[in-house]
Amino acid sequence: MNIYEEQVRKFYSEIWNRKNLRVIPQILHEDFEFRGSLGSASRGHEGFINYLQSIHSSLSGYQCVIEDIVVQPEKVFAKMTFTGVHVAEFMSYAATNKQISWAGAALFTFSGEKIASLWVLGDLKGLESQLN
Repeated sequence: MNIYEEQVRKFYSEIWNRKNLRVIPQILHEDFEFRGSLGSASRGHEGFINYLQSIHSSLSGYQCVIEDIVVQPEKVFAKMTFTGVHVAEFMSYAATNKQISWAGAALFTFSGEKIASLWVLGDLKGLESQLN
């Protein structure tokens, strides 16, 4: 496993799945640019942390599962499944207390050994059908 794949795997396992925010400076570039599957965009660590916390507050037990990963020089593509229990308002929908999941695709670019940007697309139509 090369450093890029390792950083992407840590991004999901440590930051998203374990909410270990202490590792962010080791994984994400200080000017990290983020566009999430739900349409939110941010720059820097704080903006990303706010997004992460909002997702976790709406979806209990939120997890990101890597289904497939492709590594290129300074880029990584991951096919993803996102899942959690809908416990609070999410995408303007009141809590359903149902387990929901949706597919996504993430494109990471790097600056040195740190993730410089991430652009995620998600199956929002499929997600919304579970929130009704």
